[in-house]
Amino acid sequence: MSDGSRQRLIHVGETADGADLQLPVVELLTGRGFVTGKSGSGKSNTASVIAEELLEAGYPLLIVDTDGEYYGLKEEYEMLHAGADEECDIQIGPEHAEQMATLALEENVPVILDVSGYLDEDVADELLRKIARQLFVKEKKLKKPFLLVVEEVHEYIPEGGGVGETGNLLIKISKRGRKHGLGIVGISQRPADVKKDFITQANWLVWHRLTWDNDTKVVGRIIDTEYSELVSDLDDGQAFVQTDWTEVDVRKIQFRRKRTFDAGATPGLDDFERPELKSVSDALVGDLQQISERKDREQDRIQELEAELEKKQQRIETLEDDLASARDVSSAARQMADALQNTDTIQSQLPGGGEDLRRLHEEIADLETERDELEADLDARDDRIEHLEEQLADRAAEVDRLRDENRQLRAVVRDLEREERPERDVDDATVGAEESGTDADGTAIVQAGGDDIEFGYTPADADAASEPDTVDEPGSSVADEERDRTELLETQGIGERVTRACEGSQCSRETAVAVLRVFARHGPLETAAVAARVDRSRVAVQSLVSELRTDGLLERSGERTYALADDVRAELPAAAAGE
Repeated sequence: MSDGSRQRLIHVGETADGADLQLPVVELLTGRGFVTGKSGSGKSNTASVIAEELLEAGYPLLIVDTDGEYYGLKEEYEMLHAGADEECDIQIGPEHAEQMATLALEENVPVILDVSGYLDEDVADELLRKIARQLFVKEKKLKKPFLLVVEEVHEYIPEGGGVGETGNLLIKISKRGRKHGLGIVGISQRPADVKKDFITQANWLVWHRLTWDNDTKVVGRIIDTEYSELVSDLDDGQAFVQTDWTEVDVRKIQFRRKRTFDAGATPGLDDFERPELKSVSDALVGDLQQISERKDREQDRIQELEAELEKKQQRIETLEDDLASARDVSSAARQMADALQNTDTIQSQLPGGGEDLRRLHEEIADLETERDELEADLDARDDRIEHLEEQLADRAAEVDRLRDENRQLRAVVRDLEREERPERDVDDATVGAEESGTDADGTAIVQAGGDDIEFGYTPADADAASEPDTVDEPGSSVADEERDRTELLETQGIGERVTRACEGSQCSRETAVAVLRVFARHGPLETAAVAARVDRSRVAVQSLVSELRTDGLLERSGERTYALADDVRAELPAAAAGE
């Protein structure tokens, strides 16, 4: 990618002083974003404005539309509107996932994935999960800047409930998708309901008006406590914008109105006309339609063969019952014939020997004839049954063949899913690749600018495995740092407050101790300076500083400047304070 394309900017609104707000294209396409605000505050308009500018610049994206409000983009842009409703360009299911990802990434077709029309939520969830997995897998090789927009993201990654397979995959994309070129932006009207692990991974955040206490508290923790009150006074379309690629921590922005039809507007009394919408080519829709038709034909044929197989099975059971009855009659006839041929038994039972004996012999002959006829009939029925069993075997073989063909149609999807299972092998290769600036297969990683520091909060286990590189005075040693850290935590009253601050910000104790040591040694600092010294993002450090202020370990010494609280500094050992 050329330097010119790296620096390409899009205009989305104006700052408080009237200057244009321009956002870098590649940071949007490959970064991790979070847009929030209560209903009517302008969050969906902001997402549409960003989508319009990216589409205008020729960059494709995929929008997961949970309420059917983004089809208005088709007023100006050729997009594939796929979902379950008849108003969509094509009705799709999970079997279309690979083709949808191919169209979006390889053929540059922008997609609106409308999941609002699926009556079965499990089908919609499976469809999104398979498409997202295909995007992640394909981007490992393509490394093409591409943005996945997910509305109502709290439905997939809730803070209070369990996160399913789809939610875990979206979190995985937010953590590891950037190095492949796959970005994601989550949109929600309740930030308190979104899993904090997703929000803290974001390197650009847009906070529209929020009024619920639980939501404003999230603003205070992520930005600063002063914004928890200011965010409730924002007008429609106004927002606080926080990005990791600018020197300014937070800017108040008025986003412009989107140009395309507002399909998500609240219905009113005035009549409105739905605009004429653009669509993709019939050939493209035809390719997707063939997948649906082929699946329908296969299902119809399988049902037809299964019905025929069941009918044949019932016929076989009937013939087996008839055969059993015939064999019972034959056995009874043989027993009677054997009894009549026993002369002693006959003579003992018959009063006379002449006429009666001849009559009995005739009856025996008739019974033997009937027995022979029955045996011939049984042989014929055996032949018929053998013939039917051969037909049944042929039908069963045809069913198996069709099922094999059906499974082969999904073979590629299953193989790709198997590639995702050995997570340990992939993660080991990825770790080595990230350290060298390449992907696991050696391909150079396209970064959107900036350093290699991952944005967002650092998990506790990651800090434990790799402590932050702090800037210490000359002559300090690892043993000195460990002694300082131990003395700092063992100081009366400080250790428990550090623990509470870490739990509130989700930073590790090592990061918290490193931040306190920086304040102890260097005095009042801005969060950006502290973040540079402990090698963490400003968003993570700002959240930790807010929690440390809440627990009385830090205090504000000036505008955006913080320092150790006087009572904490008095308790610190000389070594920890750098004296």
